[in-house]
Amino acid sequence: MKYHQIDRNLFIKNRKNFMAKMKPSSLAVFNSNDIYPISADSTMPFEQARDIFYLSGVDQEESILVMFPDAPNPDHREILFLKETNEHIAVWEGEKLTKEKALEVSGIKTVYWLKEFDKVFYEIMTQCDTVYFNTNEHYRANVETETREARFIKATKDKFPAHSWAKSNPILQRLRSVKDQIEIDLIQTACDITEKGFRRILGFVKPGVWEFDIEAEFMHEFLRNRSKKFAYTPIVASGNNANVLHYIENNQECKAGDLILLDVGAEYANYSSDMSRTIPVSGRFTKRQRQVYDAVNRVKNDATKMLVPGTMWKEYHVEVGKLMTSELLGLGLLDKADVQNENPDWPAYKKYFMHGTSHHMGLDTHDYGLLYEPMQAGNVFTVEPGIYIPDEGFGIRLEDDVVIQEKGEPFNLMRNIPIDAEEIEELMNAGK
Repeated sequence: MKYHQIDRNLFIKNRKNFMAKMKPSSLAVFNSNDIYPISADSTMPFEQARDIFYLSGVDQEESILVMFPDAPNPDHREILFLKETNEHIAVWEGEKLTKEKALEVSGIKTVYWLKEFDKVFYEIMTQCDTVYFNTNEHYRANVETETREARFIKATKDKFPAHSWAKSNPILQRLRSVKDQIEIDLIQTACDITEKGFRRILGFVKPGVWEFDIEAEFMHEFLRNRSKKFAYTPIVASGNNANVLHYIENNQECKAGDLILLDVGAEYANYSSDMSRTIPVSGRFTKRQRQVYDAVNRVKNDATKMLVPGTMWKEYHVEVGKLMTSELLGLGLLDKADVQNENPDWPAYKKYFMHGTSHHMGLDTHDYGLLYEPMQAGNVFTVEPGIYIPDEGFGIRLEDDVVIQEKGEPFNLMRNIPIDAEEIEELMNAGK
């Protein structure tokens, strides 16, 4: 892995918290992701399933974690099953986790090779009543591929039909939504790497560069700072491309007078950052661009102040809508009649700001979180208002990542990333 080894106390604590919520005489199983084929002998880069990573720190394919807090054999209360490493694998693929290294990474003492799984699993299944399976129940999930986890669930239900089944996901939604300080530090590192990429491109952008040139500059900075990739498919949208919310082609020339909407974030140790900035190709905003930019920034700043313990996610978005409506009136994009006659299910402001303002963030860019319970300290949220004006040929989105605090305003993990229009212009024109 490119990242520095994470303190295993994080994973020890995460397992302890999970097991505290399990039913008596139950065990829970978590599988690694598959390595997915492309064609011929080529594959997608491996991405570890976030739940097994959250509970073990194991970042390797063909790994299984079993937790059985009531196991009669104390050695079987936490078990890792790993792909056996050998000299041939080490030469062709690189070293895999040894049993000793797995203990160092995860804090789990009992480690078996995968070839022993069926025998050991049968033994512990005869000693438990309920099995927790890990299914993806994220509110944005749309899974068409059969995962390793899904195959395991089918096979286990077929082999052990008399057991009871339970869901891991509700427990994980609750646990993963509140970040440990170690996790916050990892997200901060991802944000700091994103900052380096952004500062790099501020000195690089000028009329005639291409969107993919900018993408490449970010990737250069990410890789040299121990990030393996973008946390999500990057958006580098110049001119009217910014009005396509998920524009990812990044294949157009950036022209004088246009704005570039950047929605880009580095990952670090599987943790995401999620940043949006909008900058002028020529290094200066026009008067109109600046008016809209400052309006978006005001909404972002005022919305951020609402992210405090007790806030309800749905009500928060209604209040942000009121802030945005006020700004759109001031910009002349809406008039009072538009607001008075609006459809409550699709308010007038949605014509120019059609997406949500905030989502949970962490191991996933759209992370686990409880949308129907009050916000609490340790939640990490994005704040990302935008105004999109196809008729004027530009769109502006600004986004920071923040941690809700016990008291006061949230802590901005992107506080050091330039955002004020004057600072953006100053940095883009330094040395010119």
